[in-house]
Amino acid sequence: MERSRNLIIVGFAVLMAVSLVLFYAPGRNTEALSGGGTEVIARVGGDDILVNEFNSRKQSVIQRYGGQFGFAQLGYTNKRLLDEMIQSRITAQEASRLNLGASDGELKASIKRTFRDAAGNFIGFDKYKERVVSNYGDLERFEGGVRDDIASQKLLAFVTAGVHVSDEEVQKDYQRQNVKFDLVYVAVTPDKVAEKIQPTDEELRAYFDQHKTNYRIYEPQKKIRYLFIDQTKMGEKLTLSDADLKAEYDKLKPENKEAGNRVQQIVLKVANPGLDATVKAKADQLATQARGQTGTMEEKEFGDLAKGQSEDPATAKNGGMLPNYVKKDATKASDPLQHIFETEVGGISGPFKSGNAYYIYRRGESVPKTFEQAKPQLLASLRNRQAYDAASALAARISERAKQEKDFQKLATEFAGQANMNAAQMLKETGFIVPGDDVPDIGSNQQFEDALEPLNNAQDVGAATPIKGGFAIPMLVEKKDPRLPEFDETKEKVAKDLKLERAKAQLEEMARNLANGTGSAAELKAAAQKLGLEAKDEGAYKLGMPLGEAGTSPGADEVIYGLKEGELTKTPIKIGDAWFVVGATKRTEADLTEFNKNRDRQVQQATDTLRDQVFSDYIAGVKARMESEGRIYIDENVMKQLESDEPEMTNPALPRRPPIRQG
Repeated sequence: MERSRNLIIVGFAVLMAVSLVLFYAPGRNTEALSGGGTEVIARVGGDDILVNEFNSRKQSVIQRYGGQFGFAQLGYTNKRLLDEMIQSRITAQEASRLNLGASDGELKASIKRTFRDAAGNFIGFDKYKERVVSNYGDLERFEGGVRDDIASQKLLAFVTAGVHVSDEEVQKDYQRQNVKFDLVYVAVTPDKVAEKIQPTDEELRAYFDQHKTNYRIYEPQKKIRYLFIDQTKMGEKLTLSDADLKAEYDKLKPENKEAGNRVQQIVLKVANPGLDATVKAKADQLATQARGQTGTMEEKEFGDLAKGQSEDPATAKNGGMLPNYVKKDATKASDPLQHIFETEVGGISGPFKSGNAYYIYRRGESVPKTFEQAKPQLLASLRNRQAYDAASALAARISERAKQEKDFQKLATEFAGQANMNAAQMLKETGFIVPGDDVPDIGSNQQFEDALEPLNNAQDVGAATPIKGGFAIPMLVEKKDPRLPEFDETKEKVAKDLKLERAKAQLEEMARNLANGTGSAAELKAAAQKLGLEAKDEGAYKLGMPLGEAGTSPGADEVIYGLKEGELTKTPIKIGDAWFVVGATKRTEADLTEFNKNRDRQVQQATDTLRDQVFSDYIAGVKARMESEGRIYIDENVMKQLESDEPEMTNPALPRRPPIRQG
């Protein structure tokens, strides 16, 4: 046994050595890594997350939007995606530890519910496999994901079994959230107070001498002159005919020439959780009736059924017809309406439970999007695309000329007509800037900063670079090395800092004087005017809303909720850097009529929200414990390699998408 152990240790050491050599060897094939190797990117409780699995998940995220946008454009990072995968592993392992994993029977039942034909029957293994492989790539991986989802739901039910929100709590919260105020308020802000402060030159110089190191310049400063090509201006001179737009329309895929499908629905509401099974049975009976022998039903027949059975008055009177067309959307896979596309025209979907109701849908005819209907969208899209291409091409030509012709004024005059601009609009200049500065008309732009980096000598010209609204061709005018600046160089910033510092010290006192010297909300405007401040009105204010341009604050909500009509806050409220004095000119208590109509649904929603929070906290606790025990490991070298292989986003014309919410 000892000899065997030694052989294993030696073998393992050799294996590790070979692995390290392969991993760190110069010229290692990074393409194999980023393309989907079997390297371990993370380990969670002994369960490995491999690079190929990670890349597959990444592609799934991208394909969710039809592959039109890059990973970063969808608001994702590699770290965020890996965190989601780690959390999924933690949830599955915790469910397994508690014997809450999915059985084979539960897996089969879930698959049969999801993959049904128009008659509501399982589509059969061959068709099921074909769909899964086509959409997900791997049957085993897909079924593993289904098992994890089932286990996650069982774990959620187990962890939150005792979580409940009472009717009284929900009603109290409803009343609190729906009381309305008409407010009058005064914001005492640093910038407003700073405007009135006028320090002397001696005070500014003294402040600079005391804080001199705060103004040290650590990177070279560059003054840049640049020629700007406005993409919108280029677009304005483009002539797009109906023939151009018709050609664009003809190139659209068939699914993009559809406005969507007409859809009818029958809604059965669950008035009381105890009646859920009864309502579900009725919904099943109606769905079976609608499917009949063929799995389909004519529009009029379904309409008559909806008029007699549906409990949604808005659609029932129109035969259950939804007011808007429904279009297939891969990003809305959790929307029950998307199931209509698993049936033929006339096919019946459901019943599906959503909120406190069961829904049965009938898929109607597809409604085509005519050329005239699509024309505005086609015009905007084609103009934007052609304007970008035209601006890019012109910027490239000017950039080549600029490398020989250093006179940017002359170039602006020469090319202004082609850019549909005048020379003054084209020729721009920055002050002395460093990376990270918010440059006027450009903002903080990494691509612009990258174009400036190689410019080190006066009249060095950079490449044409995409910026906000178009393109820029930059030229270095002057460069200053890192240094501790003289007072005169930074006097403006010193004055701003000193004014703000003094203003902040005066804010609370000024706000307190205003609050204490004002008797009621009605008197606040006059009192503010005497101090040179402005009072503003905010009508129909509810808790949680921002107050004017300020953010939200739980502390502010508490104070405002305690105000009676005509009362004024005697203690100023601090939100961010500002102090607020607030008065209630009117207070309207919440109307409980609507709440009582939907009491059960709102109690259920509040309970579900609390359960989600409890479950999230539970998983976070499990993760923290596993991390402290060293059971979660991330290979930072593999992560860095994946980051280096990630292509940069270079096309500013593509839209930014908000981060996708998972789950």
